Amino acid sequence: MGLTRAYRLAVIASVFGAALALGAARAPADESPVADAVMRGDSARVRVLIKQGLDVNAAQPDGMTALHWAAQRGDAGGAQMLMYAGARVDAVTRNGNYTPLHLAARNGRTAAVKALLAAGADVHAVTTTGAVTALHFAASNGDAATVAALLDKGAPVDTREGAWGQTPLMWAASANRLAALDMLIKRGANLELASKIEDISAKEKAERTMLVQRGRRVAAMKAADAAPTVAAAAPAAPAAVAPAAVAPAGRTAVTASGAPTAGGAPVKRDSAPPPQTGFNSRGPTYGDLIGNKGGLTALLFAVRDGSDECVARLLEAGAKVNHVSEGDHSSPLLMATINGRFDMAKMLLEKGADVKLQSDAGAAPLYATINVQWAAKSLYPQPTAQLQQTTSYLDLMESFLKAGADVNVRLKKHLWFMSYNFDLLGVNTVGATAFWRAAYGTDVPAMKLLVKYGADITIPTIKPTGRLPGDDSGGDDGAAGGKDPSGLAPIPDGGPGVFPIHAATGVGYGEGFAANSHRHAPDAWMASAKYLIEELKVDVNMRDHNGYNAVHHAAARGDTLLITYLAGKGGDIMAISRRGQTTTDMANGPVQRIPPFVETVDFLVKLGAKNSNKCKSC
Repeated sequence: MGLTRAYRLAVIASVFGAALALGAARAPADESPVADAVMRGDSARVRVLIKQGLDVNAAQPDGMTALHWAAQRGDAGGAQMLMYAGARVDAVTRNGNYTPLHLAARNGRTAAVKALLAAGADVHAVTTTGAVTALHFAASNGDAATVAALLDKGAPVDTREGAWGQTPLMWAASANRLAALDMLIKRGANLELASKIEDISAKEKAERTMLVQRGRRVAAMKAADAAPTVAAAAPAAPAAVAPAAVAPAGRTAVTASGAPTAGGAPVKRDSAPPPQTGFNSRGPTYGDLIGNKGGLTALLFAVRDGSDECVARLLEAGAKVNHVSEGDHSSPLLMATINGRFDMAKMLLEKGADVKLQSDAGAAPLYATINVQWAAKSLYPQPTAQLQQTTSYLDLMESFLKAGADVNVRLKKHLWFMSYNFDLLGVNTVGATAFWRAAYGTDVPAMKLLVKYGADITIPTIKPTGRLPGDDSGGDDGAAGGKDPSGLAPIPDGGPGVFPIHAATGVGYGEGFAANSHRHAPDAWMASAKYLIEELKVDVNMRDHNGYNAVHHAAARGDTLLITYLAGKGGDIMAISRRGQTTTDMANGPVQRIPPFVETVDFLVKLGAKNSNKCKSC
């Protein structure tokens, strides 16, 4: 029995071993065992594999070698062992061409950085994703020793990455890496260098041209495919001509030459561009709204991204507090207020920031402060830093006013960062003042503050060019060029648009998708209207460029309480807009997605207003 059992066990062992050997033979070979072991941090296994003569440069599918992993993990000793065994210091990943030095610098692995540099790693090597150097990564990580090691080996302190021309100092400032910032400043970094400027309008034009050219090629190919294969007796076919591109609803069509069209016919353009309107579907493009962007110094990057310590340190080092961006000429103070960084703005003001500096769009810190405080709900994220500030927006506004801010400065353009939400309302802010913006925010304390410092309460926005918002329905509603039943005198493009009384009672609710965007503050509408009418003696029946009065706007929001107040103050319930809309029509779903306010409709009808029964969302 003993022999038989031993024999059986031997047979089983033999069969099992053969199976294992067969399985091993059939299994795919491990293509990068050294890299895998370093990735796991298995140093003992790495030594065994090196002694066995395995390839230390064998890369994983993404191009990561053993040396890459040693650099990323900060294993300087392991890196030295690998390089002694033949690891290539210039190996690059398949995605981005990252060298081991890039990864070591990005992770602040000073010892590994020094080991790689000692072995000849190239400090000038750049990634293919943005042409970024190891010094940029070190600055962003913030390790001063790593920054110093790279500089000691000849890395240019002001080297620029390829995407936006940013220097390591800009990366450190943006990421609030004070230690790295100090080291770069100590080693001579230029504080006044600016990042790349991009002309967005030119970029969009080039992209449109490319699309037109592609359309022509496609049209030519289709025409060639459709032509008969044999046409001996037929005359030569004319060259294929791309038809005018058909634009989606709300957009401008473009001809093969790139000229905009209207109803298939090229639109004639004057030599000078028309005044900017701000509406995505009818006015300027995104590029027109922005113009030029970029051209930021390290200080502007630090301000934009809220790096308070770096802002203070850059100013101490000699950065100019009023050095505006080369793109749209935004000052550090304006940049701070646009992003809701009120505490930083107060500090910049104390350091000599000029409150009168405006961007190309006419945006000034005073306007930006009230605007960000009451930023409308949006399809896109809005600043929230103002919610965590010690300095209140009212305190900051008064500091600006005491410092000599122009209380009546007007916007020259519809601000691009307002376009995503205000356009949904059909509201154009060209010509708006800080007082107008405060009225639109129904902010009575801000309105009173501005009046105290001389705000002109009569300044409106500027009437935009072209069709009025909502004029797509045709002649029944008084479309542009048609009959105007309001009885009002025409207002030329560039004339008065919307007055503060209209802003304070709900402009936009009857013209756009208000439910998607606008801030709604319960009971605030009444307070702002009362202040304007009772204390500032504003005419309750002022008309905006659309022919709406305050009652129209209140009705569009279904605000029966405010309508009652306005009517009691002489508000004209019977007023007709330029589109032929009564006040009741405004409460009866004047645009799609805005449901009718049945109670308000009934109330206005009882007061004598006509109901045309033209609900567009019913």
